[in-house]
Amino acid sequence: MSKSGDEISRLLKPSEVARILGVHRITMYQWIREGRIRVVRIKSGKRVWLRIPEEEVRRLIGGQ
Repeated sequence: MSKSGDEISRLLKPSEVARILGVHRITMYQWIREGRIRVVRIKSGKRVWLRIPEEEVRRLIGGQ
């Protein structure tokens, strides 16, 4: 959820964020492994989907 708690944050795929930031998809996964990017893990059966909150993308773009 957003900081205000009034909205639900949009979750983006790592490939979408890579396109927004202009980096390769593999670079995104490296940053995730290194802990440079906060992700949400969504478990569905045996699979785990990684999603990046929109606020995290704004933080990366803003350089905060």
